[in-house]
Amino acid sequence: MTEVVVTLDLDGVTDKAGLMDRCARTLALPDWFGRNWDALADSLTDHGLWPGDSVERGLLVVVRNWRAYAEARPDEWRTAREVFSQATDEAPALTVALALGGTS
Repeated sequence: MTEVVVTLDLDGVTDKAGLMDRCARTLALPDWFGRNWDALADSLTDHGLWPGDSVERGLLVVVRNWRAYAEARPDEWRTAREVFSQATDEAPALTVALALGGTS
């Protein structure tokens, strides 16, 4: 059985608000999602918010087109990476991968 794959495409994201909006939309987070770093970390590790049968199969979040955001907001991107990393430490069935390809 393979992991459930969700693609978090950051094309056009220029700031933290845009990142939080994209995460909320892509990960289908509830309306009460706080759109801050702690809320993102909590949401990533809350199995109840994961799609379908990803708790049993595992969840792979592939982050694409992140370089422009990382260059525009390096401090925010550093924090985002820390949140992703900590979430994967706390939720072993979660993997977050940064796609290294171009913008396609």
